[in-house]
Amino acid sequence: HVRNAQAVAEWLEKDPRVEAVTYAGLPSSPWHERAQRVVPKGAGALFTVAIKGGYDACVKLVDSLQLFSHVANLGDTRSLIIHPASTTHRQLEPEQQVQAGAAPNVVRISIGIEDVADIIADLDQGLAAAVS
Repeated sequence: HVRNAQAVAEWLEKDPRVEAVTYAGLPSSPWHERAQRVVPKGAGALFTVAIKGGYDACVKLVDSLQLFSHVANLGDTRSLIIHPASTTHRQLEPEQQVQAGAAPNVVRISIGIEDVADIIADLDQGLAAAVS
């Protein structure tokens, strides 16, 4: 699933509907060099994605995905997604959410072992529904 995560992160980073991808496996990450030394087989399957369109777009993205499970636990063989600002961090003030890395435009993703083309296709249709 680490190879899947790398491929998905690279795809998302190029997508114009995405503001940013935080993943140590990407050369654009400030932690990339360290990750290559510490985890040479890959940077894991978890990352965050900032979506254009903010809070509402993130909620719509999560609701539109068909392959991904919407759950609070991350790190599974299934692809998972959560929007912390509307779930786990909803009790915090907006400033506190940002400080906690749960800004309104951020989703957390855990990539599973499904076929990577299916994962990307699901994200593509979800982003199409969420970001106009």
